Amino acid sequence: MAEIRITPEIAIDERELEESFVLASGPGGQNVNKVSSAVQLRFNVAFSPSLPEPVRYRMMIALKSRLTKDGELILVGRKFRDQNRNREDVRARLIELIRAAPSRLKSATKRDLLGRPRKTGCNTRRSMRS
Repeated sequence: MAEIRITPEIAIDERELEESFVLASGPGGQNVNKVSSAVQLRFNVAFSPSLPEPVRYRMMIALKSRLTKDGELILVGRKFRDQNRNREDVRARLIELIRAAPSRLKSATKRDLLGRPRKTGCNTRRSMRS
């Protein structure tokens, strides 16, 4: 069982990653239509047993526009002409996304709870008294 170490506490089993190799677009000479060098990596954030619950929750919120409706994150790597380099690049990006999950979500401050219109209303009344 091979693991990908993210942090000292978090490691992802390689079996959780689904990689497929597809034809890359762009320049590549004679090889471009013969070799599948682009990598498509799928990682199910919603049901990954390797991610602690708080990290999973923060990732689901931070990456909600990039997740499928089943909670899968799909990363595509086609930066290089070599399949292995694209694979390493996509895995490195996944590791960075997991590490970048915010340590804690922003909570409402006292000013947010009071509301801006109420504050503005007080200032207007105060200025009318003078």
